[in-house]
Amino acid sequence: MAELKLFAFDADDLAVLSAHVQDAVLRVGDIAFLPRERRFAAIANRFDWADALADSKTGKQEYSRRRAALRFERVLGAQVQGIDLSRKGTVVCLLALSYEPGEAPAGRVTLHFADGAAIRLHVECIEVELKDLGPVWRVASMPKHPTGDPAPTRDA
Repeated sequence: MAELKLFAFDADDLAVLSAHVQDAVLRVGDIAFLPRERRFAAIANRFDWADALADSKTGKQEYSRRRAALRFERVLGAQVQGIDLSRKGTVVCLLALSYEPGEAPAGRVTLHFADGAAIRLHVECIEVELKDLGPVWRVASMPKHPTGDPAPTRDA
């Protein structure tokens, strides 16, 4: 598959980007909020879902990851939950992007990570770019997610 370059300017566009970054892994040290530039950026190793799903139709089981940049413009603020920014080598898994509208066109974009971690960006408007950076490599398996309802809990 050719290198991906996508832009998001509304919630529907952001949902498309979210599908492409699902299960991306990144080091905390590759995340940056630049308040003076009103920019948030991250470099990630994204799982190539489009390629994997196309291969599944043909019976192939070849999977790959691609180095990609995720850049948000017009960011007014950022809040972090469950990620220790001082531990630069820690690897986190990005699960999804979501948007919560505010006073139009402003709102909040949340990057949802595994284990309940999140980064919430207060944005003037949605302006996001996802761009593959070139390197691609094969991986042995496709990310797996639990299916169905979580196990029932007992009241104590």
